[in-house]
Amino acid sequence: MCSAIGIDFGAVYSRVAVFQHGKVEIIPNDQGNRATSSYVAFTDEGILIGDAAKSQVCRNPINTIFDVQRLIGCKYDDSLVQAYMKHWPFEVIDENGKPKLQIEYRKKVELFTSEEIALMILMKMKEIAEAYLGEKVTGAVITAPSHFNYSQRLALEHAAILAGLNVLRIFNASAATALAYAFDRKISAERNILIFDLGGSTCNVSIIQIEDEIVEIKSAASDPRLGGKDFDNRMVAHFIQEFEQKCAIDLRENKRAIQRLHIACEQAKCTLSSASQAPIILDSLHEGIDFYSTITRTRFEELNDDLFRSTLAPIEKALRDGKMFKSEIHDIVLCGGSTRILKVQGILQDFFNGKELNKSINPDEAVASGAAIRAAILT
Repeated sequence: MCSAIGIDFGAVYSRVAVFQHGKVEIIPNDQGNRATSSYVAFTDEGILIGDAAKSQVCRNPINTIFDVQRLIGCKYDDSLVQAYMKHWPFEVIDENGKPKLQIEYRKKVELFTSEEIALMILMKMKEIAEAYLGEKVTGAVITAPSHFNYSQRLALEHAAILAGLNVLRIFNASAATALAYAFDRKISAERNILIFDLGGSTCNVSIIQIEDEIVEIKSAASDPRLGGKDFDNRMVAHFIQEFEQKCAIDLRENKRAIQRLHIACEQAKCTLSSASQAPIILDSLHEGIDFYSTITRTRFEELNDDLFRSTLAPIEKALRDGKMFKSEIHDIVLCGGSTRILKVQGILQDFFNGKELNKSINPDEAVASGAAIRAAILT
């Protein structure tokens, strides 16, 4: 019997997992990484998917597609799409109300839908699983953010089918996290769990009731404009201004330089979760000019203070919609890489009157783990 897999289709990274021998296994890719970059690049040599695509984004920014989760199933004139486009180096055009990604591939201008890019990423995840398991994989549970509407979920399912997958379920990412948590903690008595999921592109909050590994979503709220990428954008804007002050040059027209700055800022953000400051070292950033700087954790928190505090809005809405008081929440479970930001943890803990945050499960891998458990249950 073929194994059924769980896929966490993320805006920044995607992960694939399988439940076998009584436990979840996160499947590493061909580079040995447990997460695969959700990037697709079009080059003279061919199409690159995953980590290989991300590694060359600075050289080829206009033909490297990422953040496709923010586009799938959306209309071109959607206010969110228009806001995201301001930060993307690649071209998005309007074709009969649908956003199309315009790239140059082998000296030809080509158009792709977000679904076509998504299917390439999903096909890559399928291949990673098959290489690891040594057998053909068809059945899959694929996760979607809780804010996805019917059109977005349908578009994701369609992409997965075209990738050769039998879609067992498009599964709410917060419910997947709750299932992974319930399995890890062997929860039997009824508990109210608040899943705080702050990933690369969105902030999703769900209040979930668990009893005997049965998961019921009581309420959910989200902010699709709030995630790690948005924190990076604040840092990038800060360093663009600093470069202009130092060199009297506006970097914004240099897409390669901006992508290098984005990657450096993403790395600095991760460093600041464990260190008080992080370096920015970019040789020959623009026309032979080197750019060296540092950012402290305090300055990073100042740049993003309003964004960090806005994470409370979906929490408050989820509590209102679920007709619950803060005191009725038994566990606050963190999910998504951006929950490692210490200021975010502090704001969350203060809101819940000092209640300890639960960090018992890996925030990066919880969604994929829950998807794999769900896939095993369904098969």
